[in-house]
Amino acid sequence: MTRYIIQRLGESAVVIALMSFLIYALIGLMPGDPIDLMISSDPRLTPADAARLRAVYGLDRPLLERYLSWAVAALGGDFGNSRLHVRPVLDVMPTFLLNTVKLMGLSFVISVTVAIPAGVYAAARQNSRFDHIVNLLCFAGISVPVFWLALMLIIVFSVMIPILPASGVGSIGGGGVWDAVRHLVLPVTTLTIFSIGSYTRFVRAAMIEVLRQDYIRTALAKGAGRARVIWVHALRNAMIPVVTVVALSFGTLLSGALITETMFAYPGMGKLIYDSIMGNDYNMALVTLLFATAVTLAANLLADIAYAWLDPRISYGGSEGVRP
Repeated sequence: MTRYIIQRLGESAVVIALMSFLIYALIGLMPGDPIDLMISSDPRLTPADAARLRAVYGLDRPLLERYLSWAVAALGGDFGNSRLHVRPVLDVMPTFLLNTVKLMGLSFVISVTVAIPAGVYAAARQNSRFDHIVNLLCFAGISVPVFWLALMLIIVFSVMIPILPASGVGSIGGGGVWDAVRHLVLPVTTLTIFSIGSYTRFVRAAMIEVLRQDYIRTALAKGAGRARVIWVHALRNAMIPVVTVVALSFGTLLSGALITETMFAYPGMGKLIYDSIMGNDYNMALVTLLFATAVTLAANLLADIAYAWLDPRISYGGSEGVRP
């Protein structure tokens, strides 16, 4: 297992290196640059001033040369300064990252806590009234666009029935823990509804497939309790494909958080990425997008480790192991 983890970490480092170049190239090919923004905001700047500033910031050099300079500095821990925040990138990110961890963490815990029991219960009572209701609610949650759902929640609970704040992370001057919780309700609800439907559907489908296996019927025929068979034997095997879906959904959750954070003016990583790209804040956009890539790769690695815990037959020790 240790050898496998080291190998995966090496592969992840290669992926991050390639992604850093691709993201840097795409950002560099975008129309306009920070100097253009300076010119538009200060008409007194002459073409000579613009050329001098581009030379100072290295924007007059070829793209590959600029990337190599950035990569060497990044390996030394210097990821550059944020143009919008006028601070080092690594000093800006922690606050936004903490806000996103609160938002996505609460949404993820609530979604999984509800989706697993609902999916298992629906699979155990397939074609029952409860199963039909769960399917209907899941399809509704999957079909609703995130931005529309966020807008409807704002209209209902912040305009028509003004009981919850529509934006931000807290009231001006601070309002304590309860005030922070009130500001989290609407964005957390939006992300939870966005993800809970797909999680429940995957749990239900995996459980239905496992419950049809011969060893489940054998266990029931030998007198094993139905609850124990479903919640211990069947669920553990059904969780293998579910873990894969949950791991892959971290990237989707981050994109969903981008829309949600923008709709609710919530200062998280998604909003930071959006503002950095729109504001031509090259260093911040590059580092935040690379961070999103690293989170997705880490989630996939944790999913592979979880496979071996869920199914002892899966081994990463050698060629004889069963690969998922």
